[in-house]
Amino acid sequence: MIKRAAVNLKNRTSFVDEGVEITPIPVTEGESITIKYDGLLAKSGADRVYTHLGYGSSEQWKNIQDIPMMNTKDGWTCEAVAQEKRLNFCFHDTANNWDNNNGNNWSITVHNGDLS
Repeated sequence: MIKRAAVNLKNRTSFVDEGVEITPIPVTEGESITIKYDGLLAKSGADRVYTHLGYGSSEQWKNIQDIPMMNTKDGWTCEAVAQEKRLNFCFHDTANNWDNNNGNNWSITVHNGDLS
């Protein structure tokens, strides 16, 4: 479940949960998105962080990929191209520690581009 704390319409950034941002919002199919992470793993000093990402229902992900994140002054970031109708993701480090939103993962609707 997404907890939208704030939406900045100028930059189309959404703080979907404490320590997790998606840009741009709304997420549109075929569009590049940036995922920023400054959650539990980042605060615990992880040496590498990966976004574990897939599409489809939250119970049955498909097209699963682990995307290496880049460590920046603002936390860890990566880019992906949005596909299908639902984007699901969580995070892990090289020690196999996971941040999966207390077992719920994060899930975002992917729009087809028609915002009317």
